[in-house]
Amino acid sequence: MKLEVKNLTKKFHSTIAVNNISFEIKKNKTLGLLGPNGCGKTTSIGMMLGLITPSSGEIFIDEICLEPKNRIKLLSEMNFASPYIELPKKLTVKQNLEIYARLYGVKNISDRILEMIKDLNLENLLNKKTGELSSGQKNRVSLAKSLINKPRLLFLDEPTASLDPNIGDFVREYLEKYKKKNELTILLASHNMKEVERLCDSVVVMKKGEIVDKGTCNEIIIKHGRKNLEDTFLKIARNNNELE
Repeated sequence: MKLEVKNLTKKFHSTIAVNNISFEIKKNKTLGLLGPNGCGKTTSIGMMLGLITPSSGEIFIDEICLEPKNRIKLLSEMNFASPYIELPKKLTVKQNLEIYARLYGVKNISDRILEMIKDLNLENLLNKKTGELSSGQKNRVSLAKSLINKPRLLFLDEPTASLDPNIGDFVREYLEKYKKKNELTILLASHNMKEVERLCDSVVVMKKGEIVDKGTCNEIIIKHGRKNLEDTFLKIARNNNELE
């Protein structure tokens, strides 16, 4: 699915959280949404998921505007994962996956759950309550939930935050393999610049609710005269006068 964001703005009373941002993600591509904490990334994702109503601007998915009359159809082909939003803690892993599969109208639920459990090595966690899992285990369950409906548009908010290097690499490798086998467009919000360089075809950099740069990782690194994306990110984040 192609995602287009046009002149998107969100105001909370007198505070402008997101200020007139525009970008697009082409079909089957991955875009990194970068920026320091409080820059408006999560609010932007909330609007793209239909959870927050924009103050102005439009969101188009495959040329269809994300508005109330189209929302249910479009959202059925999208999904989302974040370590900061936990699944119901008192339900088992299996119960959680079954509930979300039903919510998304997944057919052959048992087969799909079995497939996700095998892919993400969740066999030993199936009957454990989600609230009893480690952060790495919860992360893999959240990823399984986000792919349960075979979405064509996936939003990932810090998918490897707080994970040890081994589990983090497992998640990144899994996403790479899954994307090669399936038609999938991804928006990835991350503070892990090596992860962004590895997974993303292009990036958008936000600061104080606005887009201050965009392009491929190499284009932005060269533009700012830095050696890697992390140094480039630090330059932009620490520059009080926006871009030099």
